[in-house]
Amino acid sequence: MNDNSYQAQTRAIHVAVEPAYLDDQSDPADGRYVWAYTVTIENRGAETVQLISRYWNITDSAGRVQEVRGPGVVGAQPVIAPGESFQYTSGCPLETSSGMMRGRYLMKAASGEDFEAEIPAFLLESPYEKRRIH
Repeated sequence: MNDNSYQAQTRAIHVAVEPAYLDDQSDPADGRYVWAYTVTIENRGAETVQLISRYWNITDSAGRVQEVRGPGVVGAQPVIAPGESFQYTSGCPLETSSGMMRGRYLMKAASGEDFEAEIPAFLLESPYEKRRIH
């Protein structure tokens, strides 16, 4: 993981996120800023789990909040065995030059138990962000 990685662990499920600003898909003059984020979900436990659904809370720098809920991730509901991981990349457009995402996955353990795995909060920052010192 690099310096741009955000990490959280819930029970034995380790989630790491690396966001990247996509200059070639963004158009600041038109108020369109786009990021990709790569998520790695690692099962550090002794029991197989399946990712059932996701919830995202996306906040732009103007304070507007979008909530996204849905089954699986990138069209999949991956089964992750002990010691294995699942990685995917998705994207997020915003109307502002920065923002933040956080969320959680609903996981189902092989035992049948459902639990939530935290997705760490991570920043969406572009080169167009105007930094201020308070």
